[in-house]
Amino acid sequence: MALLEICCYSVECAVTAQKMGADRIELCAAPKEGGLTPSYGVLKSARQAVTIPVHPIIRPRGGDFCYTAGEFSAMLEDIALVRDLGFPGLVTGLLDEDGHVDLPRMRQVMDVAKGMAVTFHRAFDMCKDPLQAFDTLAELGVARVLTSGQQSSAEKGLQLITELKAHSGVPIIMAGAGVRASNLERFLNAGVEELHSSAGKWIPSPMRYRNTGLSMSTDAEADEYSRYGVEGESVAEMKSLIERHHV
Repeated sequence: MALLEICCYSVECAVTAQKMGADRIELCAAPKEGGLTPSYGVLKSARQAVTIPVHPIIRPRGGDFCYTAGEFSAMLEDIALVRDLGFPGLVTGLLDEDGHVDLPRMRQVMDVAKGMAVTFHRAFDMCKDPLQAFDTLAELGVARVLTSGQQSSAEKGLQLITELKAHSGVPIIMAGAGVRASNLERFLNAGVEELHSSAGKWIPSPMRYRNTGLSMSTDAEADEYSRYGVEGESVAEMKSLIERHHV
């Protein structure tokens, strides 16, 4: 049966996703950046509150996946931390200046993450040669690749996703980016084994007092009074579609 991973930006959301049938959580901070490394407090709370597997993302900043020496050294520290906290897996990815998997650094990642399942995230969608990158990741021992098939959504990239699936059984291909209940059948019919969704929406802040004249963000248009959260019904609906498809 296809596995459902839900991307969560808080421990509360992870608890909701678990309750509604998620099989695994990708734990992140900073939804507007596309997911950054969660804080120590969030990681520790998640270990206590969630019983299904939780894979934190290790990503020090938004933007591309070509990191400075300082950023990379912080990533290795974060990997050691999530390993020592007892997480079963993590999500990360590094590319070099030419858009290839950064092999020397990924070797170090795999070394520090020994015993954990490593997911190579959508840095894969920014790489130059997906088939070559896929073979490199297989050699490294990466457990799975999260991909939209190098398109803006996994639905648009389904052709490459199925091509990669046929290419080799390892790593596992997990489709992500715009995966939701309304298009889930397409992925299930294509035999995609793992699905990744944020199953979320922007929810208004509970604050009654609002100083709307200024922004805390570098983006002056940013809405300070909305936050991203998992929609429990959406998780439950996707889970039931997967179960029905399996029968």
